[in-house]
Amino acid sequence: MLIRRAAVPDGRIVDIRVAERILEIADRLDPLDAEQVIDAAAGAVLPGLHDHHLHLRAMAAALDSLVVGPPDVRTKAQMAQALRSAEPGPDGWIRAVGYHASVAGELDRQQLDAVVADLPVRIQHRSGAMWILNSAALTRVGLSDHPDGRLHSADDWADALPRRTTALADITRRLAGYGVTGITDATPDLTADDVAMLSVAHRRAEIPQRLHFLAPGKRILHDDRLDVDELIGWVRDIHDDDVPVALHCVTRAQLVVALAALRSAGGHPRDRIEHAAVVPDDMVADLAEVGVTVVTQPNFVAERGEHYLRDVPTGDHSQLWRVGSLLRAGIPLAASTDAPFGGMDPWAAMRAAVRRSAAGGEVLGPDERISAGEALRLFLGHPDRPSVPRTVEVGQPGDLIVLTPGADVETLASDMVATTVIGGRVS
Repeated sequence: MLIRRAAVPDGRIVDIRVAERILEIADRLDPLDAEQVIDAAAGAVLPGLHDHHLHLRAMAAALDSLVVGPPDVRTKAQMAQALRSAEPGPDGWIRAVGYHASVAGELDRQQLDAVVADLPVRIQHRSGAMWILNSAALTRVGLSDHPDGRLHSADDWADALPRRTTALADITRRLAGYGVTGITDATPDLTADDVAMLSVAHRRAEIPQRLHFLAPGKRILHDDRLDVDELIGWVRDIHDDDVPVALHCVTRAQLVVALAALRSAGGHPRDRIEHAAVVPDDMVADLAEVGVTVVTQPNFVAERGEHYLRDVPTGDHSQLWRVGSLLRAGIPLAASTDAPFGGMDPWAAMRAAVRRSAAGGEVLGPDERISAGEALRLFLGHPDRPSVPRTVEVGQPGDLIVLTPGADVETLASDMVATTVIGGRVS
């Protein structure tokens, strides 16, 4: 492929020849026989975006799932109406996602039975860490005696839930429309068969994006079962196979234990902390000392800001989804969306990192705001080195986005993506 009249980040207007890698950059290049030519018309050409933490299968499943949480559903009555009017899927289940306790408190099987008793219902908490099942659903999976129907992702019986077969093409097409050329699937329980299935989908072009997986080194930490000695042993075992770890930390306690385990077990250069949703002031230096990469989701400040304003003291807002202070401390940092648990538009996540504002415009932790350029770079990293941005240079991956002529990159608007190129092909 030849991209003509491309405005590259150093300010020049050049032609770019692209295949799996960027092959040539010059003031003028002549097309080769049968070479596809795109005229950028002086539009900016940037490295494609990489979403460093999402969940492909869950994203696909969410397309045909009922949403029962904010902002779509805010009250118990609205949730009940949505569940009662829902049609079950091909598997006979009503599958709902996005639940938050602000809607109807801590759901359990009895509350769900009062709404829908004759069909199996499964509701996923918006964190992705728990399902709530009604009695009909519990009977289906052989758990009729379960006390409350609240199945945590770390529990063995969560595997009893049926998986829906879902198409990935719609999801990956939308991602390409945002300029996403690479994705890191952060699902912790992917098996070798799961990875093989997704890899086959990639070879068939159902998933055109470059694929990277955190499994088997991804682990979700839970406050009620933190065991630093056990975690140290697990980290050492994973490192013994020259595999990095990715530790899911959304509370202060989880971060404390994760850093203690990494200190004791010894680090791998590609170890990661996923989310770092809460980083107290006195732990920024600890993160910097350990040297672990943080992959965070600034979009949650915008998406969940109304709950943080209500539930989190004002003085603690800067501890949530830190970005600015981590960059200033020299901590390797990258960003992602955590879709489908967050919105899948990476440009919205960038804007959230710049503005730090909730839906009503209130700013949470203004010192954590960063520039548009800094926010963009958080999505340009290599899959195995998320904090190291890719560039538009010969030898770099042939994954690029062409913006509409005259588009202002500082707006961080998704609609300025005109063409997405992955491995020298338009996607």
